[in-house]
Amino acid sequence: MLLYGDLGAGKTAFVKGLAGGLGVPRDEVSSPTFTLMQEYRGGRLTLFHVDLYRLDDPREIDDLGLEEIAADGVLAIEWAEKLPRSRLGHVGASSGIHVRIEHGSGDERRITIQRG
Repeated sequence: MLLYGDLGAGKTAFVKGLAGGLGVPRDEVSSPTFTLMQEYRGGRLTLFHVDLYRLDDPREIDDLGLEEIAADGVLAIEWAEKLPRSRLGHVGASSGIHVRIEHGSGDERRITIQRG
C-alpha cells in the first residue's frame, strides 16, 4: 500500500486504522519518520510501516529491501512519491493499493483509494 499526502494529512492515522483491522493495537503504531521502518506483529498478518520522508537518495530506498518485506506481510509506505518509478513493480505497487490523503476544511480529509 502506497500512501501519498502532505505533512499532517493523516497518513500515520490511516496506518493506525489499518493496524486495527489487522488485529494490531492501534496505540502501538507510531510514525517511523526517524526509524524509517516499524514492524508490528501479533495481528493476522505482520504490518510493515515505512516512511520515506527523510530519504532523498534512491540508493537509500533500495537498501531498505522493500521487495523482500512486501512478500512477508502488509507493507504500508508513507511518502511513496519518493519511490523511484522503476521500483514500483518490485514492491508490489503496480498491483497494490494507492491511497492519497488530502486536507479538507478544518479536520476533514479526502481519501482516494485506487488499485495499482
